[in-house]
Amino acid sequence: MNVQNPETGYHYNVMRRAIELIDQGGEPLSLDELARQMDMSPAHFQRLFSRWTGVSPKRYQQYLTLGHAKALLHERFTTLETAHNVGLSGSGRLHDLFLKWESMSPGEYARKGAGLTIYWGWFESPFGPALVMGTDKGICGMAFGAETGEEDAMEDMLSRWPQADFVEDPMRLRPWALGAFGSVSDRLEPTPLYLIGSPLQIKVWEALMHIPSGQVTTYSEIAQRVGSPQAVRAVGTAVGRNPVSWLIPCHRALRKSGGLGGYHWGLPVKRAMLAYEAAQAEA
Repeated sequence: MNVQNPETGYHYNVMRRAIELIDQGGEPLSLDELARQMDMSPAHFQRLFSRWTGVSPKRYQQYLTLGHAKALLHERFTTLETAHNVGLSGSGRLHDLFLKWESMSPGEYARKGAGLTIYWGWFESPFGPALVMGTDKGICGMAFGAETGEEDAMEDMLSRWPQADFVEDPMRLRPWALGAFGSVSDRLEPTPLYLIGSPLQIKVWEALMHIPSGQVTTYSEIAQRVGSPQAVRAVGTAVGRNPVSWLIPCHRALRKSGGLGGYHWGLPVKRAMLAYEAAQAEA
């Protein structure tokens, strides 16, 4: 069962179609042409995107183009060493999302979830159906099924902690899911995270949480921050294994060239997240 307003899932489906149209190349589509190809009236299309992003469809279309990542890297690049030294600013990721987190010990991680009860449920999000998993301590997993399919997303998450007991209980997770996808003003208390990973993975995920909202960094910057400057490939693997996508913003890690790199739940979702945050920052 998918909990929350189904309209948010509809928004992502519309956005996914827009990405496909934009990727066909050629001249930027006018509002009328983009709306026509999406079988909507221009007025309805304008209202939908303005309500969801706070900016016009024309502006949003610019955020969805492939060149947007390079522009982000040029204009809004974050040096993680500096971010760590000065602490999180008012626009810092942890502050914006009101997150609190703790991590499993290496010994507990090695037991692959044995003795751990993990609750799960499907929720609608701005980026399509989202699988949220959590223990009594907080959210430990978040996956997106719009591109990979819900069944594959579920199998992927189950395989990470094969010895755990999994219990479907979306209502138990609902307050945390609302906090994850709602606005800051919706949250009465911090959204807790419980990170389950190897020591290197935990360090990489912590570094990701220092990327301020609306900004990006590179895989090599993350490697520098965790003290493994030569281990860019290993760091990239740890970024890809981030179990709590969106809240731990692995979508903000780019290649030094400005390329998007990979994204575990599909590149259209990564582009949608970057575009969504850019629009929110502008709005």
